[in-house]
Amino acid sequence: MQQILVIGIGAGDPDHLTLQAAKALARTDVFFILDKNEERQDMIRLRRQILAEHAKPGHRVVGVPDAERDRTTPAYTAAVDDWRRRRADLVEGLLAEHLGPGETGAFLVWGDPSLYDSVIAVVEEVLARGAAFTYEVIPGISSVSALAARHRTTLTRVGRPVQITTGRRLAQGFPAGVDDVVVMLDGRAAFTEIDPEGLEIFYGAYLGTPDEILAAGPLAEAAPRIRELREEARERKGWIMDSYLLRRSES
Repeated sequence: MQQILVIGIGAGDPDHLTLQAAKALARTDVFFILDKNEERQDMIRLRRQILAEHAKPGHRVVGVPDAERDRTTPAYTAAVDDWRRRRADLVEGLLAEHLGPGETGAFLVWGDPSLYDSVIAVVEEVLARGAAFTYEVIPGISSVSALAARHRTTLTRVGRPVQITTGRRLAQGFPAGVDDVVVMLDGRAAFTEIDPEGLEIFYGAYLGTPDEILAAGPLAEAAPRIRELREEARERKGWIMDSYLLRRSES
């Protein structure tokens, strides 16, 4: 039977690749790439490096343009559902055309496939349509894990939960009843829009890459500096990939 692997390849450092992921790459016949229009050349080079070092000889790479997603509509959930259906159409076609009997295909996912990624949901939808294959998910080092490690801190404190959310949700206010919040997918620097009183920030951009940016401190003091660093980096590179931990101080 055909098999699909959903492989987490880390946050940006080639050394983030786990032994499990390296072994999965080495048994894959064909890698499926859903190319984004805004694909960053340095990330493409990193993906090629990973395949050159770990994929088996004779592997194939098949890429198609990814489905476009409407990021302006207020109907956020409906837009995501529609985007995932169209991604499932693409994946269904790729498997039918390019994956032979008994072969193993793989999708490479930045960070960890279980965290703010749709590939697992898309694979499940293709299965629900009647496709016949097995699939396995290989976890990866997420930007959240990399962020905590680079700042030499932990995501949780004794007896306290941590919440992972998006910049869009943070802009509505710091979550109630939580002291530690990790923020991802923040295109608006939402940390500048909330009350900074009593909060610390641990910020990271391009984690694990030569362009890595780290900053930390009381939010009231650090926010303007981080915003400036962030805008300069976005202008220089054309894109930003960042995350941060907001933490209520002990006092």
